[in-house]
Amino acid sequence: MNAQQQKAADYIKTLVKPNDTVFTVLRHVSASGMNRWIDLYVMQDNEPLRLTYQVALVLGEKYDIKRDALKIGGCGMDMGFQAVYCLGAVLWPTGTEEPHGTRNGEPDSTGGYALNQRWM
Repeated sequence: MNAQQQKAADYIKTLVKPNDTVFTVLRHVSASGMNRWIDLYVMQDNEPLRLTYQVALVLGEKYDIKRDALKIGGCGMDMGFQAVYCLGAVLWPTGTEEPHGTRNGEPDSTGGYALNQRWM
């Protein structure tokens, strides 16, 4: 992770903790259906706070200036969930200190599942 990515990751970690919800908004789907442009938000003081640019930096994905959103390639799965899953995996690569939930009936501290995702 380069210095710019680390700075963005540190900023995001000041705003989200394990088990918090990241909200996603689908802005556009390409004609082929192979790309999606997504915005990501967290709630701060009952107001949405946009994290899209910082998430793009952390994930090493393209931030599309024209569409003002994170560009994610792929199809056949929930790409909003994928973006949030990858964000958690990058923020907590070795997992969280405490389990943040259960998965398959067992306590789960995996970084990828540390954050919840909801569509707006």
